[in-house]
Amino acid sequence: GSKLGIAGESGCGKSTLALALLRLLPAGARVGGEILLDGEDVLAMKWGRVRAVRWAGASIVFQGAMHSLNPVHRIGDQIAEPIVLHGRATAAGARKRAGELLEQVGLPAARASAYPHELSGGQRQRVMIAMALACGPRLIVADEPTTALDVMI
Repeated sequence: GSKLGIAGESGCGKSTLALALLRLLPAGARVGGEILLDGEDVLAMKWGRVRAVRWAGASIVFQGAMHSLNPVHRIGDQIAEPIVLHGRATAAGARKRAGELLEQVGLPAARASAYPHELSGGQRQRVMIAMALACGPRLIVADEPTTALDVMI
């Protein structure tokens, strides 16, 4: 239930830190220390465990939603995918949950059938927020999640 904000000038490493938290940095990147998630060191996790933790235990909202969404898949399917992969619901249940999540972030459930290019930048960012919420993770890393959102959102 707590929140932590990291502030700093452009290029100081905020996004790099966010990526390191979920081991999303390139293979050649060196990360030192510990990254504890519920007492378990993310850096020491085997690859299968990291995959199990992503989206279900911890998720991320990237700055650039257009670069994070797959352009050939409908957004509802992209939101539903981690729900099904982590065994949170059947395919039909995940599609229903995707619609609920879209409504939660201020988009009509009917937009689930849209492709990313059919949405505005702010709408795509809200889709990324819905994806981050999809499996109910204990940790959500948000890397400038409001950049593309309008003032009302």
